[in-house]
Amino acid sequence: MKVAAILLLCMALFHQGHSNSCQGRCGYGIDTSYSCQCNTACERYNDCCSDYYTLCKVGPTSCNGRCGESYNAQNPCHCNSQCSQYNNCCSDYSDYCSTGDSGATITDAEIKSLSETLFALDTNKASASQLILDPQALVADSQTSSQSDLSSRPLYKFVDENALFSRPTYAALLNLFDNYKRITGQAESFTSQQLTEQETFLKETMLNTELGRELFAFLYTKGVYKSEAEFIEDLKNMWFGLYSRYNGAMDSSGFEHIFAGEIKGGKVSGFHNWIRFYLLEKRGELNYYSHSFNGPWSNYPDVLGLQFHWDGYYKQVGSAVIGCSPEFDLALYSLCYIARPGKYCYLSLGGKQFIIQTYTWDNSSYGNGKKYIGSAYPVSM
Repeated sequence: MKVAAILLLCMALFHQGHSNSCQGRCGYGIDTSYSCQCNTACERYNDCCSDYYTLCKVGPTSCNGRCGESYNAQNPCHCNSQCSQYNNCCSDYSDYCSTGDSGATITDAEIKSLSETLFALDTNKASASQLILDPQALVADSQTSSQSDLSSRPLYKFVDENALFSRPTYAALLNLFDNYKRITGQAESFTSQQLTEQETFLKETMLNTELGRELFAFLYTKGVYKSEAEFIEDLKNMWFGLYSRYNGAMDSSGFEHIFAGEIKGGKVSGFHNWIRFYLLEKRGELNYYSHSFNGPWSNYPDVLGLQFHWDGYYKQVGSAVIGCSPEFDLALYSLCYIARPGKYCYLSLGGKQFIIQTYTWDNSSYGNGKKYIGSAYPVSM
């Protein structure tokens, strides 16, 4: 009897705390134990809870906070894994509960949480003493097309190569840069050593760092990959698989476009890696003009939107994450491409919003219809 009494008391307290709210009750039948109701009948009988219209009429038209919820016939649209099959998803389903090519549901909140974790794990990033910038001229977006050299000095004032470039992930990245022809229309081909360098880069960044293993663990729990071997093989195809940007030649890949940079149509295309920029600037092959965006971060990594000439070709806005490790760059771009292919990907770094735009390459595919990375870069605006 004592247990029953306690149970009744708990139920009474529960109802007392929730009797005036539709939280978790939208569309349910009439329940006289509540002082107000949360179904369409309450509109006729004028006994709706005060938050009925907010939670049950406005809320159910959006997937914000509803991803993966159970089906409720009273809701005008839905946010579960089957709504696409029944064509009754809310209009913002892809924004909040998007599924990538893998079919896994990865929410914006999960992406932001993971990006903060990866940010904290980037122990290979440059410190303030290892990387010193000289940004100089800041221009408005309307001036980026002027091709005016407004900075008399290089962007990179100092980079501690001994400290940074001796680290395995940096060394693996450096080995890849000279494997490509920058002009589109010229077919790429790789020696066995160069193919090994691609695999080394992926293994050093994704398997031999805590940051890379954290990304894999997340994707594994979401069912995207069943093993590390599958993870690495997919990244290899996604990033290094060749496709044609010009005249049918197998002349490009996601890695070449984003990390190394290309020349297409008489201008720089892609080119979103800070290490590549530094090396070309050091060799005198790249001339820094100005920057049109400087992110809100006071330490590295930071984000800049850059204007520059690369050996005769101009880049109007080349955005890049500055000072991060190669594994951080690769992890964020890969996460966003897998979770938000062809869309804005909203992340959080040190409590500040960071957006990556990804693009799929739709003219060819690998595996079972998977799409190569067309491009990915930080949104600088």
